[in-house]
Amino acid sequence: MKDSAKEVKKMMEWMLAILLGTAVVLLILSFVKTRQTSTKMEREMDQLSLTFTDELYKVQQQIRLVEIDGFITAQEAGALPISSEQRVLLREVIDLYKRGYSIKNIAAKKGCSQQEMEQLLAPYMDVKEGEKSNHVGKINA
Repeated sequence: MKDSAKEVKKMMEWMLAILLGTAVVLLILSFVKTRQTSTKMEREMDQLSLTFTDELYKVQQQIRLVEIDGFITAQEAGALPISSEQRVLLREVIDLYKRGYSIKNIAAKKGCSQQEMEQLLAPYMDVKEGEKSNHVGKINA
């Protein structure tokens, strides 16, 4: 009887060791699986963020173009309509001007004279800016 009790005890110890080993393996697998899932979710979030940023940039560009077109249309009220090529040129020139490029740089970039750029931009310049350029022109003359 003592031998059978010892055998049962030994079997219980082995079963306990096997269960403990299985628990450790399952715990390790759980950590690995969680890490893989979180890495996959991070990649998806990064991709979503990039897509959202790209779409936002495109919308901002479209809004900027619409604002410039509206600005051009408001300034042309009562004037002769311009062709689409002229409108595109004017849009680009006004955009560069509003972003802080000098008239000289815009003229160089578009292959026109500085005087042509000043004439093209004159109706779209703020009054103060126009007065500044006239004042500077008078000083330089």
